[in-house]
Amino acid sequence: MGQYNGITSRHGEFKVPGGKLVVADFDETGGILRNVSINGDFFLEPDEALADINGALEGMPAQTLPGDIAAAVRNSLDAGAQLIGFSPEAIATAVRRGLGRATSWVDHTWEAIGPTPLCTEMHVAMDEVLTREVGDGTRNPTLRFWEWESPSVVIGSFQSMRNEVNPAGVEKHGIRVVRRISGGGAMFMEHGNAITYSLYLPQTLVDGLSFADSYPFLDGWVMEALGRLGITARYQPLNDIATEVGKIGGAAQKRLGNGGMLHHVTMSYDIDADKMQEVLRIGREKLSDKGIASAKKRVDPLRRQTGQTRMEIIKVMMDTFRERHGAVEAGITPEELELAAELVRTKFGTDEWLYRVP
Repeated sequence: MGQYNGITSRHGEFKVPGGKLVVADFDETGGILRNVSINGDFFLEPDEALADINGALEGMPAQTLPGDIAAAVRNSLDAGAQLIGFSPEAIATAVRRGLGRATSWVDHTWEAIGPTPLCTEMHVAMDEVLTREVGDGTRNPTLRFWEWESPSVVIGSFQSMRNEVNPAGVEKHGIRVVRRISGGGAMFMEHGNAITYSLYLPQTLVDGLSFADSYPFLDGWVMEALGRLGITARYQPLNDIATEVGKIGGAAQKRLGNGGMLHHVTMSYDIDADKMQEVLRIGREKLSDKGIASAKKRVDPLRRQTGQTRMEIIKVMMDTFRERHGAVEAGITPEELELAAELVRTKFGTDEWLYRVP
């Protein structure tokens, strides 16, 4: 970025997950975009569409929201225009990055916390604590791996207890049931049978991305790690991670008003499918929507696909994240543990929260 005669030269880049690089070069004069040039290694037909895109951005206020930038680009294009390897939303992200309103991975100092045993209520409370800290700017963006102390079911923020959990199965197997702050579906976990991690990040990192696009964007490092383990994985919209032989995990997100964001994922390592069916009410509607006949086929353990121990897989994941994003080793502070314990007492450990959707 350079400045001369009141004109600020801007440059922003965005690599589309699984797609192409989009670059936005432009000047900012008095809060207005001038001399806009969108470029990159994408494909675009017809050639004239590039001038239409640049023209849609020329004279645009720098304060324009990402959705409005994407809409302006989309509306400028003829019906037959083809954007291959990128999208209007990708252009919006590149522009926002040029303006300093969107960030990239390299703009942040990342930390990584290895598997730490906590009770399930403390895990979901810690998610809220660390997400708020990142949003407040008192903690660096962080990756944290969970360690399970007891058999648990974690239900999504908007799920119904009566529709998702079988009380008889919970009592029979001594299962703890906890509600988290993110949406999505129920997760069944026992010690050593799943891999769960949380990413705490500023929302600027996903500025301009749709919810659907933010999932694979935030888990690009995971796909690389799985590839090192011999697994070719993909996102199955909206939030399932799958391989050619079945689902291996699912993701969920929560965005807070202070700018912090939680993205967390659970992958099955060696789940007892029979026990899971006794504990969860997995309805026919959900199975039919996924095109599967049996709930057991919905969970394909990483143990069978890799032949490696759970901790060996976690190590590959952590090493990949460190190498890709320069993360340094970190831990949970005593103060954060106290804050999480208070949240358990006032929120996550209460029936009012657990049964907020009966």
